[in-house]
Amino acid sequence: MTEELLIAAENEITEKGFLDVDIDPTLDLFSEIEKLKNEKNAIILAHLYQEPDIQDIADYVGDSLGLAQKAEKTEADMIVFAGVHFMAETAKILNPSKKVVIPDLKAGCSLSESCPPPLFKKFREMHPDHVVISYINCSAGIKALTDVICTSSNAKVIVESFPKDQKIIFAPDKNLGAWINKETGRDMLLWNGACMVHEIFSLEKITRLKVRHPNAKLIAHPECEEPILRIADFIGSTTQLLLYSQKNEAKEFIVATEAGIIHQMMKQAPSKTFIPAPPDNSCACNDCPHMKRNTLEKVYLCMKYEQPEILMEESLRVQAKKSLDRMLEISAKAGL
Repeated sequence: MTEELLIAAENEITEKGFLDVDIDPTLDLFSEIEKLKNEKNAIILAHLYQEPDIQDIADYVGDSLGLAQKAEKTEADMIVFAGVHFMAETAKILNPSKKVVIPDLKAGCSLSESCPPPLFKKFREMHPDHVVISYINCSAGIKALTDVICTSSNAKVIVESFPKDQKIIFAPDKNLGAWINKETGRDMLLWNGACMVHEIFSLEKITRLKVRHPNAKLIAHPECEEPILRIADFIGSTTQLLLYSQKNEAKEFIVATEAGIIHQMMKQAPSKTFIPAPPDNSCACNDCPHMKRNTLEKVYLCMKYEQPEILMEESLRVQAKKSLDRMLEISAKAGL
């Protein structure tokens, strides 16, 4: 690729969020990506909601806690983060000296976007006697306003690390926060945010599905709304859902989270049946449109040209890192 074409392609990132470059259709992208990993000492981290091809080429596939832990410990020179923007930001916060790239810069998050830092700052100032626990699905700006970050894997442990009389603000997911309140007996003050994917599941359709599959276990992510959680057989993070589906004796599972996780479930328990929980929409799909912006072609291009790159002001990074460090410290002590 000529320098002029690369400059033109980089300019396209601001418009489209990814390098807009033609790829030779005869290329074996799996082979080419493996070559680039070796040449650039790169690691590919992928969330469980990514498309199957990306999960299969990744060095590590996991949930937000596992990805943060892996990002903190990696010795790679370049981190290719196949997920959404806040995840790649987290990797950069933990690794200031490493290059962090993302296949599509516009792979955002409805939950993260539901909590703008300027509004949250005012909200926090209204409750000066509260500590702030924020779900990792938030921007670097929110992390900088937070005392300790949590994930769905460690949320109960993080909350219970504070005395019962400690007043807490929990942001940005109201459904996860309400579930933690119920599990811990707390009365945390909840920010009114939610994930678009986990709020579209239809209680009526799931109930009908359970009637047709009476032996199926309904497993749900705690970002789901309370009526779904109330009828679930098991509630947990993406990794916890994956482990439960492996170890439980049931042969059928109705999965109430983003459908990308079913790829790993089928790989690890091929004899079992996994049914995506039906959402309340006409297309009957529960894919995250942000997660699915990433493609194998975009992974290849971002590795080859090392763009789009995650950049942030050092003062913001340092402040945001404090809440992540505290999460990782509490998790390590708890053996998570």
